Amino acid sequence: MTQIQIECQGLPCPQPVIKCKEAIEENMPDIISITVDNEAAKENVTRFLTTQGYDATVSNDGDYFVIKGARGPESNGHCEVCQEMSEAEIAAVGQPKNLIFIASDVIGSGDDELGGKLMYNFLLTLKEMGKDLWRIVMVNGGVKLAVEDAPSLEVLKELEQSGVSILVCGTCLEHFGLTPKRGAGEVTNMLDIVTSFQLATKTIRV
Repeated sequence: MTQIQIECQGLPCPQPVIKCKEAIEENMPDIISITVDNEAAKENVTRFLTTQGYDATVSNDGDYFVIKGARGPESNGHCEVCQEMSEAEIAAVGQPKNLIFIASDVIGSGDDELGGKLMYNFLLTLKEMGKDLWRIVMVNGGVKLAVEDAPSLEVLKELEQSGVSILVCGTCLEHFGLTPKRGAGEVTNMLDIVTSFQLATKTIRV
């Protein structure tokens, strides 16, 4: 039984995820332990281990989080990216995968109140894309749309329930002090975001 321990204190996302990914690809350990020192890295590493077929548990060691992954008996070692590519290959030919990239909680400049209303209406109208709408990625000020008390939160929840993937930047949530207030979407990192660009057939930046 192979075991690996990785120390990632002081490393911002997505570096802990990348180190974890490299260790799994090179060694395929049965048990892997990653130590991080921030909430965003904890969420991202835990989710990544799950996509790799590991049963992930988290413990708090003072100022650090220790994420331990134990490989399940049915794990095939495939990564999330490979799984999504396989799904894309067997999907109907020509089926669009539209990615919406949101980097602010307003649209345009000049009046933020107006910009906020425009963003709400934009999100409300996204459902008109139907099955072509694949994923929404939120970074920087865009993460404010997915937190408690945000006017757009219920709209995002409805999109999520309809099958739309919503990824919210963990580093950005932490920067704004909003990590505990996330109400929709999954915490993500730059590796996931870059992969999303690769898999999308069209990217729309707002």
